[in-house]
Amino acid sequence: MNFDQNRESPAESATSRDTWPVIDAATQVKLENQKAEDGYYEQSVTHRPASANKFSLLDIAREQVDIISERMYLLPNEYLEELKGRVRGMLEGNGGSQQRDEFLFLQRLVQSRSDLTAKTLVKAHRVQLEILVAINSGIQFFLHQSMNLSQTVLIEVFVYKRCRNIACQSQLPAENCHCEICTNRKGFCSLCMCVICNKFDFEVNTCRWIGCDSCAHWTHTDCAIRDKQIGTGPSRVNGLGSAEMQFRCRACNRTSELFGWVKDVFQQCAPTWDRETLLRELTVVSKIFRLSENTRARQLFWKSEELIEKLKAGVEETTACRIILTFLQELEMDSSKSSEAGNNGRMIPPQEACNRIAQVVQEAVQTMEIVADEKMRMLKKARQALETCDHELEDKAKKVAELKLERQQKRLQIDELESISRLKEAEADMFQLKADEARREADRLQRIALAKSGKSEEDYASSYLKQRLSEAEAEKQFLFEKIKLQDQGSRSSKSNDIGDTSQELYTKIQEILKSV
Repeated sequence: MNFDQNRESPAESATSRDTWPVIDAATQVKLENQKAEDGYYEQSVTHRPASANKFSLLDIAREQVDIISERMYLLPNEYLEELKGRVRGMLEGNGGSQQRDEFLFLQRLVQSRSDLTAKTLVKAHRVQLEILVAINSGIQFFLHQSMNLSQTVLIEVFVYKRCRNIACQSQLPAENCHCEICTNRKGFCSLCMCVICNKFDFEVNTCRWIGCDSCAHWTHTDCAIRDKQIGTGPSRVNGLGSAEMQFRCRACNRTSELFGWVKDVFQQCAPTWDRETLLRELTVVSKIFRLSENTRARQLFWKSEELIEKLKAGVEETTACRIILTFLQELEMDSSKSSEAGNNGRMIPPQEACNRIAQVVQEAVQTMEIVADEKMRMLKKARQALETCDHELEDKAKKVAELKLERQQKRLQIDELESISRLKEAEADMFQLKADEARREADRLQRIALAKSGKSEEDYASSYLKQRLSEAEAEKQFLFEKIKLQDQGSRSSKSNDIGDTSQELYTKIQEILKSV
């Protein structure tokens, strides 16, 4: 197998993966024989009645290109994006079997039209062309905003002149291949599509694709196994009487040997595989050689099964890769030696036989040393892991003891705080009681003070009045005495003057008495 014939594909893009639905025979008969059901699909695809300005996906699929194109130029971009979104929803399959049937109806309608040619599609609106290409190919990437293919490329994809794989886009037929498949299959690309299922993906450097040594067409390994294109055939190296696993290409009907192809793939690609990829590739190898009766193929099958179990048990992928590469090299050497011995047809000298036995023993010892080193490394790693676990357990035990001690301390602190809280509550109750008593005592003293204050004012007023009265009496007595003395000393004065003076004195005395 010439492994150099690799498929050049960029990184995988989920939006350009080949997901187009294919109408099987049963569905074709159903769609052709049931006209009433076609009417049902026609109504369901319409989604809403088409007005004078707007239209449905069914209109795009069945109406003339130029008429729909003119109407599209009058519509807003939001409505055009809504139409593309409906087709994307159908391709994503979120609507179940009914939506799938609607899409198949649209696809059958588009593929049955003879007027959709490169000449008429030039007049199509950009969105109209994208929808038609997506319906015809079943690939939703043609509806994405990031898709920047020119209108010419889209037309070539629609009329099967260019590969529908966005990552390939080769002119068809690829590399001017004129085989029966490339000539008769519409849209088939021998560079990236499976000869059996017509699907493409982006798997490279893998045993999941088998390339033909003669015509360089590619086939999925699973498709080849399912279609019985992999089987036992006569060996090209050892001649008659020796059978080996071979792949028969459907394109050219020639066979390719599979053991050398697997060996080349593993030697060139296995060192770069991760654990998951290596496990998947070993599973593919196991599927290929499972039914083989050839000794070398059976040994490869057993070794693949053994390494699959080891990888699942935790063996590192580098170790498994080294083991399988060494095993493939040993099988190749044994096959070469057996072939040489069979072709020579002579007895091997004892010395040469001993040398060969020594070489085989040496290789076996080297393999055993590699395995022993790996076992020792794994044992050392296991011991280190065990010691790490022991240290972690000790640390956890210390942390648990510290947490218990801290918990006890916290509990003592809580009890102490609770006792302090109860003491403070008792003190608060005592102070509240004393405050109530002090308040009652203050009220009592206030009442006493008020009572004493009222009595003192009355006593003071009474004593003051008594004093004023005594003073008035004294002054009255003094005036009477004075008047009396004046009367006695001035009797010789004239009677008129005496009468006036006495009258004035009497008036003053009355005023004084009134004021008192």
